[in-house]
Amino acid sequence: MKKIELEIVALSHSITQTHSYAVVLGEVNGLRRLPIVIGGFEAQAIAVALERMKPSRPLTHDLMKNFMLAFNIDLHEVIINDLQEGIFYSRLVCSTENETVEIDSRTSDAVALAVRFGCPIYTYDHILVSAGVVKGEEESEKRVVVTHDESVGDDLKKMTLKELEDLLNEVLEREDYIRAASIRDEINRRKGD
Repeated sequence: MKKIELEIVALSHSITQTHSYAVVLGEVNGLRRLPIVIGGFEAQAIAVALERMKPSRPLTHDLMKNFMLAFNIDLHEVIINDLQEGIFYSRLVCSTENETVEIDSRTSDAVALAVRFGCPIYTYDHILVSAGVVKGEEESEKRVVVTHDESVGDDLKKMTLKELEDLLNEVLEREDYIRAASIRDEINRRKGD
């Protein structure tokens, strides 16, 4: 089967499930999108890597990467290889100097590691056919969007710059990186004005 390369085009709150997030993977040089519902922890782990934030202590996926690198294991690619009853299944293709192995993984964890390693993410046509959606013509080209709760954004707009900077430090201490991204975006918007 021919592999189809995907890239992350969006990370947002899930429209279909409360307290969940969705990572949207888009077909490279194509119009199909693969939305995958993930948990808050995994969304945060992906957002931290996408936004190039440096947590004060390593997150689980950072620890995994550090462990792999310490033992000279490289992550070459992630393959979303199956879809059963609405659940995506993935494999990590890893190698050492002597061998290549495929390791079963939750798709959200596989994507979080792929972002950290900068490795490609693939799937197969039958998965895109059964679970994918086609991008609308009005959508812009390649973009990575980390979206945030609109009501939270309205609350941030009411705060002073000093209050925002204090809040940013507070949420970084709590390691709430998705909220930190919203606050950072508001601070940057104001400083750009």
